[in-house]
Amino acid sequence: MKKLEQQPNKQKAIDVALWRNFKHRVGGEKVGVIQSIEGDFIIIPPSHPTFKDEEFETLPADYSQMDYKHIRNMYTDVEILPHWEEIKGAFSNMDGELLRFILAHNIPIEKFIRYELACRGFNANHQWVGFKEAEKFWLK
Repeated sequence: MKKLEQQPNKQKAIDVALWRNFKHRVGGEKVGVIQSIEGDFIIIPPSHPTFKDEEFETLPADYSQMDYKHIRNMYTDVEILPHWEEIKGAFSNMDGELLRFILAHNIPIEKFIRYELACRGFNANHQWVGFKEAEKFWLK
């Protein structure tokens, strides 16, 4: 039997579950989070027979309510999750003046991301659709 993935705190377990659910969205694989009897948190499919009648934590739909405490915890985590490390690294490696310029002039980061994704030719499910279709999809 595959070893259960555990995290020491609820937020980190939720972060793992949200990333995994996003990463495996096309295949429909879903995981949830439950607290173990030891007090840590387990990331497990809700259909797992051992945990079938357990109450799972409610996962947020997105990170629009993320606060600075969450970001601080992420930045100071000695075992930062790989997807957060990539995102953090994008900003950590950027010149401070560029970061201030982005904020001062309300640079639309989402539009830059959408443009970049359109240039790659894939849709939201990471399926090749070609550059024209990707542009129609991402640049709406």
